[in-house]
Amino acid sequence: MSKAISAEVKPLATLADINQTLTSQNPRVGLQRALEILGQRQGVVRSAVVLEDPDTGKLRVEASYGVTREGLLAEWEMGEGITGRVVQTGKPVVVPQISQEPMFLHRTGQRRKGVRSELTFLCVPIPGERKAIGALNVDLPFEKDRNYDRDLHLCRVVAMMFGQAIRVKRVAEAERQRLLDENIHLKAELKERYDFSQIIGTSGPMRQVYEQIARVASTNTTVLVRGESGTGKELIAHAIHYNSPRAKKPFIKVSCAALPDSLIESELFGYEKGAFTGATTRKKGRFELAGGGTLFLDEIGDINLSTQVKLLRVLQEKEFERLGGTAAVKSNVRLIAATHTDLEKAIAARTFREDLHYRLNVFTIFVPPLHERKTDILLLADSFLEKYSIEHNKNIRRISTPAIDMLMAYHWPGNVRELENTVERAVLVCDGNVVHGHHLPPTLQTGEASDTTTNVSLAEAVGAYEKDLIQDALKATRGNRVKAARLLDSTERIISYKVKKYDIDCRRFR
Repeated sequence: MSKAISAEVKPLATLADINQTLTSQNPRVGLQRALEILGQRQGVVRSAVVLEDPDTGKLRVEASYGVTREGLLAEWEMGEGITGRVVQTGKPVVVPQISQEPMFLHRTGQRRKGVRSELTFLCVPIPGERKAIGALNVDLPFEKDRNYDRDLHLCRVVAMMFGQAIRVKRVAEAERQRLLDENIHLKAELKERYDFSQIIGTSGPMRQVYEQIARVASTNTTVLVRGESGTGKELIAHAIHYNSPRAKKPFIKVSCAALPDSLIESELFGYEKGAFTGATTRKKGRFELAGGGTLFLDEIGDINLSTQVKLLRVLQEKEFERLGGTAAVKSNVRLIAATHTDLEKAIAARTFREDLHYRLNVFTIFVPPLHERKTDILLLADSFLEKYSIEHNKNIRRISTPAIDMLMAYHWPGNVRELENTVERAVLVCDGNVVHGHHLPPTLQTGEASDTTTNVSLAEAVGAYEKDLIQDALKATRGNRVKAARLLDSTERIISYKVKKYDIDCRRFR
């Protein structure tokens, strides 16, 4: 009775050990160890896991026990021999005596013939999601009264466990490869997005900015980017990073103005467990997260004096301490800072440390305000028009001449950011394929922001709109009044009258 119980318990213990091995180890190592357990616990002479190669479609040995070195190189075509047929059909095969089976190919090594060395061969499919992905081959000592159903059942359960482990491994590898490909794609996209060609502008001040970026990008020098809000300081920082040797490393941005004084230090330098109430674990700061890459401190003029002291130490000593810690943490970070604040005035007011200013002011790039680069306004507007037309699914092709004149006449206190918002608004309210002056915000139409507000009568407003349409038609026809009249469903005589009335110079459009 005890022997019968032992015979029932032994396979269960074997399956439990195989399951633990497959779930706790690398799948390839787990398969190898599982076959060793089968050999040691169930008296298996030799065994092999044979899987289909997804590239060639051939069957190859993935893991083995008791197989010769030559046997490890064995291959089968799909449907070839017993192994190939089992994988192709998904049905197990039992060969009680190998020596009596003519289909047996002996690919994993020649079995010795003779009564004492006679072997029983079991081959069961390893199931995949829709079809078999391989086979489990097992050699057992031949026994005349062997219970083949029990052995076959055990092998099928083991094969199912192998199939699950292999599927998990393949899903994990596919996901890892997907993430790797996505990471490579995103990095390439970021580099393209922040390439020099993505910074729009051909004016003299912008050409000087390009030269400065090209000069400093390949170095590890600290850079200070200065300019009014909305001029594109962050874009400059991105361009420096993605054209530097650190391009493959992280680019971490911190908006100093957005963080309260109580949090800025812990965000930059991190903290140790127990440093304050709620600090249940150690947290890395932005300096550690940017290791090997670039840390961009936007609006650095807004950080408090105590944080300035720690920041100065990082720049001088290349190390810092986490909040609540005593161990020094080495820093390998390229620092780019930006501010719209007048740092000289802040130093005089004792709100910004002079020694920190000296450390930051190694290489300064001044980003010009938009009113100093008027020739770039049309380029920027066209770029934003294309961007938001696609984003909002509109078919807007251009900006009318009067609308361009309005954009050029405005003084743009909000710089490029204000221009971008203005163009996006125009795209949203425009129903046709051309942006006209009445699609622009009231501040541009009335001169409200420039203190040039005038009271416009209905007749004047209608006249301005009519002049806008005529100029737009003349631009489309390169100053040809006959063609412009056709576009506006009017006559040449009426158009000529209106041209004279509104003092429109047709030569301007040729």
